[in-house]
Amino acid sequence: MSDHTPQMPRVEAAAAAVRAKSSLTPRVALVLGSGLGGFADTLDDRDVVPYGEIPSMPVSKIVGHAGNLVLGRASGTPVVAMQGRVHLYEGHPVEDIVFGVRLMKHLGAEAMIITNAAGGCGDGFEAGDLMRITDHLNLTGTNALLGPNEEAFGPRFPDMSQAYDPALGELAEGVAGGMGFSLQRGVYAGLLGPTYETPAEVRMLKGLGADAIGMSTVLEVIAARHMGMRVLGVSCITNLAAGISKEPLSHDEVTETATRVRARFQGLIGGVLEKMSA
Repeated sequence: MSDHTPQMPRVEAAAAAVRAKSSLTPRVALVLGSGLGGFADTLDDRDVVPYGEIPSMPVSKIVGHAGNLVLGRASGTPVVAMQGRVHLYEGHPVEDIVFGVRLMKHLGAEAMIITNAAGGCGDGFEAGDLMRITDHLNLTGTNALLGPNEEAFGPRFPDMSQAYDPALGELAEGVAGGMGFSLQRGVYAGLLGPTYETPAEVRMLKGLGADAIGMSTVLEVIAARHMGMRVLGVSCITNLAAGISKEPLSHDEVTETATRVRARFQGLIGGVLEKMSA
């Protein structure tokens, strides 16, 4: 961490503030990316806590990120959802990027479903596809665990050989199949942003094994695995990456595509949570 002050006391204070507004103990944490936050509005018995009311919780300024922590039930499963996230490119320190994930674990979540909007460069990918993240490339230039290790969160050198839980991934593929569509599978490359990649960068990333490219997720997953959380990652392929797409890239296109596939996305997440509760 940049200032080397332990984060756990801040996480505990934030958790106390959330518990004062909701008695629910979540089992699953959700991180809902650009245009995907609507799933939190479908929860039963909702308690909505704006980020601004949670001590130390960073607030996103990006369109499509509502900025609420929502506790409730999905298919009977108690969940806590982040409606929107902050990004490195907004100028936040690394410890702020992962604060929400650490808070949700501290509230009781043992597993995390993390989502994002991403540009696709995998063979056969199309805008509107949903992709099960099988692995990632952390190309942000930093790490969520910089500085002295906080043993209260996890070990100094966490294993990342199965960052994305294979059983949860297979469960998600089964749910998608039952809904009549296939999940793409692939490697997510997390970059700093905020510029979209150049065609040359996309060719490089494809050569490195990337299938989807975005500006989030990898640091949050590192923090989650550090704490022993099981992780399911799902990318909404909102556009094809530069050099593959014929059109200039824009954030409007990202949110439009996420909106178009909202029903399929929400059905997938809901189906996964239903299976997890069983």
